[in-house]
Amino acid sequence: MPKCKYLLVSTLLTTPDRSIPDLLDPLCPTRQVVDAIGDKWTSILIIFLDLLGPTRFNELARHAQISFKVLTAVLRRLERDGFVTRTVVPTRPPAVTYALTPLGISLLPVLATVRVWAEANVPKIAEARVKHDRSAL
Repeated sequence: MPKCKYLLVSTLLTTPDRSIPDLLDPLCPTRQVVDAIGDKWTSILIIFLDLLGPTRFNELARHAQISFKVLTAVLRRLERDGFVTRTVVPTRPPAVTYALTPLGISLLPVLATVRVWAEANVPKIAEARVKHDRSAL
């Protein structure tokens, strides 16, 4: 699978010749993964599945406060990408549970790092918002 070519230079993503990085190409595999894990619901569902363990669909919807339609779409994508397993128990009605795979579990430290960064920077972000909103008046 091709990798997207880019360098991290200071805080800018650039290619060696300073052209637009491949990462901006929607067909770039790295871009597709970053988009998938950056989705609003992905991190929430990964965290709930970590906290709850194998979880039934309705319980996951209730905890995440997400519509069935959106939950279905996100879980299908997470299953397709290898982050989540879907297990059907042949009962009446069938019992379906979702659980994290090792790949899904490997995403937890990344999400924890983002959470720690967010918590450390909430005051700066709040201050920037106030400053921006005042200047917009």
